[in-house]
Parts: sequence; C-alpha cells; structure tokens
Amino acid sequence: MISKWNYLPLTTEEQKLETALAKEFAGCPPVSELLVQRGIRSVEEAERFFHPSLGDMHDPFLMPEMDKAVDRLNRAMGSKERIMVYGDYDVDGTTAVALVYKYLQNFYSEIDFYIPTRYDEGYGISKPTIDAAAADGVKLIIILDCGIKAIDEIKYAKSLGIDFIICDHHVPDDELPPAVAILNPKLEGSTYPCPHLSGCGVGYKFMQAFSISNGLDTAELECLLDLVAVSIAADIVPMVDENRIMAYHGLRRINSNPNMGLRAIIRTCGLANKEITISDVIFKIGPRINASGRMQSGREAVELLVARDIKDANQRSLAIDQYNKDRKELDKRITDEANAIVDARGESHSDKKSIVIYNKNWHKGIIGIVASRLTELYYKPAVVLTLANGLATGSSRSVQGFDIYKAVDSARDLLENFGGHTYAVGLSLKEENIPEFTRRFEEYVSANILPSQLRPQLDIDAYLTFAEITPQFMSTLRLFNPFGPGNMKPVFCTRKVMDFGTSKLVGKQLEHIKLELVDDTSGKVINGIAFNASKYFSHIHSRQPFDICYTIEENKHHNAPSTLQLLVKEIRINGEQAG
Repeated sequence: MISKWNYLPLTTEEQKLETALAKEFAGCPPVSELLVQRGIRSVEEAERFFHPSLGDMHDPFLMPEMDKAVDRLNRAMGSKERIMVYGDYDVDGTTAVALVYKYLQNFYSEIDFYIPTRYDEGYGISKPTIDAAAADGVKLIIILDCGIKAIDEIKYAKSLGIDFIICDHHVPDDELPPAVAILNPKLEGSTYPCPHLSGCGVGYKFMQAFSISNGLDTAELECLLDLVAVSIAADIVPMVDENRIMAYHGLRRINSNPNMGLRAIIRTCGLANKEITISDVIFKIGPRINASGRMQSGREAVELLVARDIKDANQRSLAIDQYNKDRKELDKRITDEANAIVDARGESHSDKKSIVIYNKNWHKGIIGIVASRLTELYYKPAVVLTLANGLATGSSRSVQGFDIYKAVDSARDLLENFGGHTYAVGLSLKEENIPEFTRRFEEYVSANILPSQLRPQLDIDAYLTFAEITPQFMSTLRLFNPFGPGNMKPVFCTRKVMDFGTSKLVGKQLEHIKLELVDDTSGKVINGIAFNASKYFSHIHSRQPFDICYTIEENKHHNAPSTLQLLVKEIRINGEQAG
C-alpha cells in the first residue's frame, strides 16, 4: 500500500527556536530542525539530549507506593522470608525477572524466580502457582510486567499469608488488587515524570529505590541496564525521558561488556564485533529471547540471562536460537493461512475497518506476530484468536494513532480477561462469543477510527540534499541515537535524484534495487537499497529524476570505518502523491 507523504513545517515559534539552535549547529542545517521537532528548546537541552546522563534519572520514590514496596522487601530480607520473583514470559517480563533476581541475589539467598508457561498456565499469576509457592514457604512475591488485574488471585494469596508487590506498566482497571504495594506509573493520580516505563524499567526503579534505602553503591545495579535496554526496545515504549537515558547507557553496556547470557545471544545471531543498535535488539536479540516463551518456556530465557558460566550460556543460547528458527517456520505458515482466510472472506479490499479471525488449531505463541503481519499488510486493526485451555485466546495489534485497548474494552462484557497497551492487547473469551465480539469490535473501530489511520503515513522529518550529507552531519546524527517512539529515526526526503548509471536489480527474484544515486547539489554518489521496488527500475534506469524518502543507515564494525547507505522507504515518480 502506497503511503501518504507528510511534511509538517515548523511553526513561527518553532522557527525562532530553530534559528537560535542553528547558530550552534551552523555546519549542519537540518540538525536544528530535527532537535526542535523533538521538543529541544535550548543549546543546554540539546547537550542533555545528545549526552544522556544517569544523573538525570528521576527519584524512584516519586512513584506512588515505592516506600511501601521497599519497606516490605527490607522486612522480608530482614526476617529471612522466602521470596519469589515472578514475571511474564515475553521479553519485557523475562528481562525484568532476570534483573530483579540477579540484583537481589547479590545480597540474599532465600530467593527464586518463576515464569509461567504460556500453554499450561497462561498469562499472569494463577491459583495453582500460588498454591505451589505457599507449599514452598514463599511469603513475598514480586510480580513483574503483569499482575495489575489479578484481583482474585492476589486475594487468594493473601488468605494463604503471601504478600505481593506488583511492578507493572499495563493500563489498570478502576479496582486494584490488594497488594502490599503497586508500582505502576500509569496508576490514576500518579505524577511520576516518566509514565511510559517498560515492565523491566519499573523493576529497575524498584531496585534503585531499594539500593538508595540501604545505602548501596549503584554501580552494581547500573551493570544491569543492558537488560533494561533490551526490554525498552522489544516492548517499543517511548524513547524519551528516563527510557532514553536507560536505553542509551544499556546499549553502551551491550556494546562493551554485556551480561553473559546476552553475550551468548550476540554471538549466536552474528552480531559479535559489530556496533549493536536498537534495531539489532528489536529484530535479532529480542525475537530469540521471545522465542523461548513462545515455543517452550520463558524460564529458559531467564536461566540464560542469569547464567554465570559461559559454556552453559552458549548451550542455552543455541537452544533458544533453534526455538527462533522453529518460530519463523510457524510464523510463515500461519500468516499464509490467515491471509487466505482474509482473502476468502473478501475482506482484503472490503469496507470493513477491522479484521478478526479465529482458528482453533493455530499455535498460541505465534498469533501476536500474525496479528502484526495482518495489520502491516491490510493497515487495519487486527485480532487473531486460537483455542487454548478451553477459551478463544488471542492478540490484537493496531495501526498508528488508533487506541486498540479502548476498542477491546468496549466489548469487555464478552471477555474473560484482557490487558495491554494502546497498540497491543491480549484477550480471551468463550468461543460462542466470537461472532458478537467481532461485530462489536468492528462497530467500535468503524465509529472511532479516522480515515487517515486506515492508510500508511510516511512522516518526513526534513528535506535533505546530498551535499548536506557531510561527515559533520553524520557525526551529529549519530548523537540522536537510540531511536524509538517519540524519537524515531529521522526520515529524509531528497527530490529529483537520478541514477548514476550503475544501479541494478538484486535479490533471488530481482525484486530489490541496489541504488547508486546523484542529485544536482554535488558530485557525490550515494549508495542505497530499495526493497521490493523493482517496478520502478525501468524509470530509474532511464536516468529520469524521482523523489525518495529514506533513513540513513551506517554499517559499523569495531575498529573499521563505517559505510553509509540510504534505506529507501518509498520512491515517488513525477511528483505523484498517494491519493
């Protein structure tokens, strides 16, 4: 689907700020525009943005009930109570459990961790798990990346003498579980300055508060920021404020001295001796950690992330890599089957604004990925359901700008359980409720989604000439890392570029174009790649001008010069604009 290209010029007030910043970045005209777009208002703010400091982290005790959580943990350790660290089976949950367990293990031995299996136990805490914890003498459970809706389960645990500290970041309901403390920056009334922490980020703030209360050196905790960076990237939380600080320092750790488990994954997925970016975490490291919970057990991911022996870590990493390969095969098969269902129902080009599909034989661990694939392909909010433990269980994904949590919430009376974020929600319901849920979901989406949200939008950050892509500009552009929502990798547009005469088709089916381009501002030849763009090749090869939207990618190996390449997102010929 062809995107609509959008460029929003700076307002009059923003232009004044841009002019002031331009004096500092005179050699790189686009830089000041990019900074203003990100809310930077002064040279001092630009310096803090370019050089994130751990000293600018927020006081963890600003989070509601943090003092209660720390007090309960201190009492548990002082009384030698048995503690369980419990979390979700995805990347955010397993990194959170690994971080809290690994840090507390430095000071306390009566502690263990637990990750539920996706298939036998499902999401969140369950009564059988609470029974097992009680039988093991557990008196305190620290639950991470889930728990905010576990009202009945935590009431039950309380009747058995087990306390809970909830560290969650999912949207809470009006009624909250009777935990000793609930750490969630999204709680109503919370004024915590960074409301969009990952689950692992909430766990980190808890450990930070614990460290402060006990007068501990923070260096031991800061060594675990590599795990927080992985969670921030994989959970796609806003890359702003405290998240950006933790991701920045976590990435530095990943590139210099990552924990043993991450080091094994880095080696397994071919990233050794390369500069690892947020994109590498999202597309290579994160999926391998996730594959453990999708295909087998998330516990294996935690065991890898807390490994102390390199041989053991390497063996576990290879096993998880195989899970990822199996996941890819399932992903392709189920996605093909899902597309066939959509096509057979005539929904690929229908007026329906959403997609809801169900197949009781699909693999539960893959349906979230399949929902993402359908959303990307058809640009509609999608819900994919399968049968698990007697219920239709599924995942939903949304398009840019549309709150799918509210859409699912509109049919909550039909659901057994649900929870999530603006763009991704997990849910379960009885099979007989699927038709009515499908109708109500479509009704809500149709009434609330904007026409612009049903087509891809390509937002241009700045117009750029090839003459402006200088070493100084590239050096400054690197400082905008790490990228993510709220600080996306800049998308540039260059008009009237032409083939240097050496562009060529590449790929197994010659579906991609390897570009060598020039424009009329300099004599430099810029390399690029345009995936699945072969339909434009005859025009490009005829040496006729065209416009491109792209990001600038750098391939950098340790101790080697970096190479620059444009990753062309879209090509536009003769000024055409998608309708």
